[in-house]
Amino acid sequence: MSRFVNLEFGDESEDQSQPKEKALVKDEAYYFNEARAAFETGNYEQALRFYSKVLEYNPQNAAAWTGQVRMLIELGEFREAKLWADKALERFPNEPELLAAKAVALGRSGDLQGALAFSDASIEERGDTPYVWLARGDVMLAREEQRADYCFEKALLLAPRDWFVTWLAARIRIYYEQFVLALKLLQQAIEWNAGHFILWLELGQCQQAVGLLGPAKNSFLQAQQLNPHSSEADLALVRLSQNGLWARLRGWCRQLFNR
Repeated sequence: MSRFVNLEFGDESEDQSQPKEKALVKDEAYYFNEARAAFETGNYEQALRFYSKVLEYNPQNAAAWTGQVRMLIELGEFREAKLWADKALERFPNEPELLAAKAVALGRSGDLQGALAFSDASIEERGDTPYVWLARGDVMLAREEQRADYCFEKALLLAPRDWFVTWLAARIRIYYEQFVLALKLLQQAIEWNAGHFILWLELGQCQQAVGLLGPAKNSFLQAQQLNPHSSEADLALVRLSQNGLWARLRGWCRQLFNR
């Protein structure tokens, strides 16, 4: 079922199940901050819902429209992301980050020419923000062009010592299975925000992908310690243990056949 039924105006029953808090004003700014917080913890479904709530209060909030497109991309729903970007661009045809988000959706969907065109448009609209350059790097990777490195460097220069932008760059590298480069970015992000569990979780995933099982276990344990309620960290440790067991079994089998 398409998300268009729920995105723009959200789920009206959401607040009815929550206790009323007189001191807390749940307005446009509140939901926008909640969306950002959910994004930063990797809860993209929740962030999507919060951006939808922002639009209930202010349908002219271009950042919330862009946020919805970006969350759909993070969820791997590229077709929905493109459709939602088209809907948003009817209102904001010259919004740089919205154009950039559509470029990413197109690139990951295989429309490499369209992706480049929208990325070019995002820069032409004075789009000199970290996300515009991250998105362009994403498009360059989809097109298998070496210019991607320059785009990521540009994004990081625009956001010096910003763990969030560095983490986003790492996530793009992970999507394109560039685990070593992603690992370096995550290590840098951890220097600036060592207390964030998701950085350790994704660091562990990169370490596991390149065969560093011992360091991966330590990273997953650190993520688990920082967020004891993270089912993702628990599952990562279980899978790592299973992979290690199968590796040992394969080693024993090879030894038996070589005797």
